[in-house]
Amino acid sequence: MTLHSLDLRTTGQFPALLLDYLDQKPALESFYSIYPTLENAKEAIISKQNFDIEKRKTLVEVLEKQYTGLPYLPDFSILLKENTFTVTTGHQLNIFTGPLYIIYKIVTTVKLARALKEAYPEYNFVPIYWMASEDHDFEEIATFHLFGQTHKWTGEHKGAVGRLNPKELESIIKQMPDKPLLFAKAYLENTTLANAVRCYMHELFGKQGLITLDADNADLKRHFLPVIQEELTHSVSEKLVTETTGKLNALGYHTPLHAREINLFYLADGLRERITRDGNDFQVLNTDITFTESEILDLASKNPEFFSPNVVLRPLYEEVILPNLAYIGGPSEVPYWMQLKGVFEHFHVPFPMLMPRNFALYINNQQCKKAQKLKINYKDLFLDEVALRKTFIERNSEHMLSLEEQKNAFNDIFEAILGKATAVDQTMHGAVKAEQTRLLNSLKHLEKRIIKAEERNHESEITQLISLKNKLFPNGIAQERYDNLLNFYINDPEFIEKLFDLFDPLDFRYNVIVEDK
Repeated sequence: MTLHSLDLRTTGQFPALLLDYLDQKPALESFYSIYPTLENAKEAIISKQNFDIEKRKTLVEVLEKQYTGLPYLPDFSILLKENTFTVTTGHQLNIFTGPLYIIYKIVTTVKLARALKEAYPEYNFVPIYWMASEDHDFEEIATFHLFGQTHKWTGEHKGAVGRLNPKELESIIKQMPDKPLLFAKAYLENTTLANAVRCYMHELFGKQGLITLDADNADLKRHFLPVIQEELTHSVSEKLVTETTGKLNALGYHTPLHAREINLFYLADGLRERITRDGNDFQVLNTDITFTESEILDLASKNPEFFSPNVVLRPLYEEVILPNLAYIGGPSEVPYWMQLKGVFEHFHVPFPMLMPRNFALYINNQQCKKAQKLKINYKDLFLDEVALRKTFIERNSEHMLSLEEQKNAFNDIFEAILGKATAVDQTMHGAVKAEQTRLLNSLKHLEKRIIKAEERNHESEITQLISLKNKLFPNGIAQERYDNLLNFYINDPEFIEKLFDLFDPLDFRYNVIVEDK
């Protein structure tokens, strides 16, 4: 494979807040802590160097239990050492790994740990995949796209998805053209989706050093108890996030995150619902479950596992229980973490380096030849269909299609006419400008007709071009956000290894990966 890199701005795929953050715009300095570079990582190490040993012990004990029965276990004891730190990414438990970018997230995280180890050999760096096992949005995880077909996990499912039984996926496995033994083993030999995901992630990335963590755990949440208690009694995060959001909005940025009065869910088997407050009473939405303040605080103290952080508090939970230096996220994750800086400061928790994952478009040999034949460069493929057609015609036409020169000539003529007309009568100004607008619109219409006529002359090539565009951006969606790993992995079992060879976690550009065969 050959790698070509594009500036993120040229792709039209990313929010301004992420792009300006990566450009280190001074106005954004207060919304993050440490800009992600190998040199700056030393500051992140210093901020976490006194991480609580009791939290390390809990983490190791939990991981040892969660990995019971898996082969070639990691040496979790390394996490007990004060010179060991983590770098983390996280995602929902999409079936069969979900969109390709989830794999990109993990490769980026592992590669970052390697780069840090090379830069700071006196420290240890462990890549962590944080499973969003407590998430309850079943619809978001229940489909994947393989070889042009959409597979869907059907049925009524409630509560944390990590607790669902994955054996229901057997029917999908039987439908697949190439039976993926990796997933058959994971889904059919485990009783929870979280355990199944750990199983296949360990198979895919365990030898690369990845550790998969399920934080739906009472012992881990006991370390998060002070935050749970303060959130219940003082609703601190809503005010802090709202203040930060207001500042970002004032700078002109769209912000993806909305904080609630209480940013916790009540979590039990088959149930994950928001906790709301009415005076001194607490209600679990869509249930008959209610608490007084003393009752809910008593429950939190005895059973913190009944409380699940939402998107506002989940990042804080992660940083409370992990000796973490960096979070690797997608194009919306990095911006919403920036909305949380005030929450971290309030709870005196170090804010990690924020890094975008690697982004990539994979072009196979046949598609590469087609693009070369059509004289389309890789940046052009990110254009929408209208702009792509126009670019192709302008590049390949033997004729001068633009009437820009004629429009400019018309404008010069009308400026002269305007001068003569208004010298006679000032009220003629409006009539002259209206006629100028009418004639310029006619020219624009003629220009479009000329371009359309030239498109007809290149109808075959344009059809091929749009077909190529649709294969690389299925349903108008970026390939990495639509296609599944198995689209590539089944035909090339070394696909993931090739990603490790190509990706640079600290190169914040879009990777276009071209097959060389």
